[in-house]
Amino acid sequence: MQYEIKGETLPVVVCRVESGEKMITEGGGMAWMSPNMKMETTGGGVGKVLGRMFSGEKMFQNIYTAQDGPGMIAFASSFPGSIRAFEIGPGREMIVQKSSFLASEASVELSLHFNKKVGAGLFGGEGFILQKLSGQGIAFAEFDGHIVEYELKEDQVITISTGHLAAMTASCKMDIRTVSGAKNVFFGGEGLFFTEVRGPGHVWLQTMPISRVASVLRPYFPSANVSTN
Repeated sequence: MQYEIKGETLPVVVCRVESGEKMITEGGGMAWMSPNMKMETTGGGVGKVLGRMFSGEKMFQNIYTAQDGPGMIAFASSFPGSIRAFEIGPGREMIVQKSSFLASEASVELSLHFNKKVGAGLFGGEGFILQKLSGQGIAFAEFDGHIVEYELKEDQVITISTGHLAAMTASCKMDIRTVSGAKNVFFGGEGLFFTEVRGPGHVWLQTMPISRVASVLRPYFPSANVSTN
């Protein structure tokens, strides 16, 4: 499989596959394709269906297979941001924010990732349930805004504001740190907690979390209680 990521603010990844090669995406993830790409919808069993639902994905996935020759298929981002490709393999598993999975080769497995630190999951902003990419092959993930990367050494820590953690290698550990001082909590605008990621490993941070965009726009939406008369 060969691919090219095009565009900046609203990117798309165009994949060219050989005959018989398969690509997987969540329902509605395909943007355009050649006519010889055959689609098959699958759930993969009740456990996997529920797992995808809890991790923020749609319950069913579509498998696209190139038939009778090479094929082409494109997957577009659903929000202004970035698409990144990850080479998944043994020792190269990835932990990503929920709802970020875009597409992958069929040999990549998407599963739930429960944070062992319950506090980090419940209060850290990234959610108790994250997504884990394992198996073997190339996977594509979409993130909000631009991406900034850091390589963390052993026990090196980076403190992240809620929602800005996009992805990390599975070797990293995530926890939370409480914001100290009542004035900081109530007037600092950062909430009650920061997310902390500890190395060794690589971290991808996103500049424009969709949750923050929603909070900025919320005051401009008409209230359901406002009369239209």
